[in-house]
Amino acid sequence: MADAIEVKVPDIGDFKDVEVIEILVKPGDAVVKEQSLITLESDKATMEIPSPEAGVVRALAVKLGDKLSQGSPVLTLETAAAEAPRAEAPRA
Repeated sequence: MADAIEVKVPDIGDFKDVEVIEILVKPGDAVVKEQSLITLESDKATMEIPSPEAGVVRALAVKLGDKLSQGSPVLTLETAAAEAPRAEAPRA
């Protein structure tokens, strides 16, 4: 069974209301841990927000031009964390 987690903007320092300039994934996309999801741009820096887990993007919570701060929701990610690892078949 899969878990759904809400990915939020992590601690990005003293930046507030940072604009979304690029969305790098769409619903249905499979992502790996640390893959960039969106790009934010302030007057001083451009930063990519990475995925905290591997999984599948279920829904985006942002659109281009949105202003985000630490803790703002980015997207919903369905992870496979709840699945038990499958045992390998014994080799004959």
